[in-house]
Amino acid sequence: MAGTYQAVVFFEYGEPDVLRVVELDVPQPGPGQVRITVRAAGVNPFDWKIRSGAMAGVIPVKFPVVPGSDVAGVVDRVGEGVTAFAVGDEVLGSASSGSYAELTLASVDRITAKPAEVSWEVAAGLPVVATTTYRALALLGLTAGETVVIDGAAGGVGTVAVQVARHRGLTVIGTASERNHDYLRSLGATPVTYGDGLADRVRAVAPHGVDAALDASGRGSIPALIDLTGDPGRVVTIADHTAGALGVRYTSGGPDEVPGSLADAVTLVAAGTITLPIARTYPLSGAAAAHRDSQAGHVHGKLILLPG
Repeated sequence: MAGTYQAVVFFEYGEPDVLRVVELDVPQPGPGQVRITVRAAGVNPFDWKIRSGAMAGVIPVKFPVVPGSDVAGVVDRVGEGVTAFAVGDEVLGSASSGSYAELTLASVDRITAKPAEVSWEVAAGLPVVATTTYRALALLGLTAGETVVIDGAAGGVGTVAVQVARHRGLTVIGTASERNHDYLRSLGATPVTYGDGLADRVRAVAPHGVDAALDASGRGSIPALIDLTGDPGRVVTIADHTAGALGVRYTSGGPDEVPGSLADAVTLVAAGTITLPIARTYPLSGAAAAHRDSQAGHVHGKLILLPG
């Protein structure tokens, strides 16, 4: 395929309005890569943190940037040495060249097959939240019968983390605003309100104590979570990269990744064991609106771009 394709890009850090749709030259997959015709792309908080420049000191970028990693689509070309996937295969995973686009590239070790039972929107919303969940729970080393607090349990990662933890036989206490408490109960978690006094509210519903905690919100709850678990080593955060000062592990991928986690998670979704609500969908031209909605917070479900 020669010619151009449409993609969302930003040429400088800034507010959501720096995002624009442009024409780019069609990319060719390298060794170990496939090219994917994008059917849906997930929007994650990490995307707008990169776009705003908030992560510039941690993850510098080279402009122009196509945002996004979560992708679901159809393989339309394979690179040298690729045998695990063929043209026409439906896949989901992490894009290596930005997913807010009509086309993207992905390494074969970062994608997995999409079951027919899973919609494009759900498939595109799953990769980051699923791999993050599996990574965090692996670091906590929990076993069936133990109790975990998930702070920010009604968000994207929280929603999946609650369900995976319950599937593994854990007791889950989830923090959220009161309007999301019924939702957390429907997932099998005991809800508590986040904010000041969190430790006391958790103790009231967990008289036998808490074994570990996952900070999925970054709202400043880490001191309370350390208090509850009695050990900073029993707390993991995916949202506060300054937590190391308190002895808490911050995880963002890399060596912490759990092999096979995405394939396992999407199998659970296909079986109906895990549900992933979709809050809103947008065309590529709506990427700025999607970022504004994500930054505003309190979104119940995933935000998805649909390039078609």
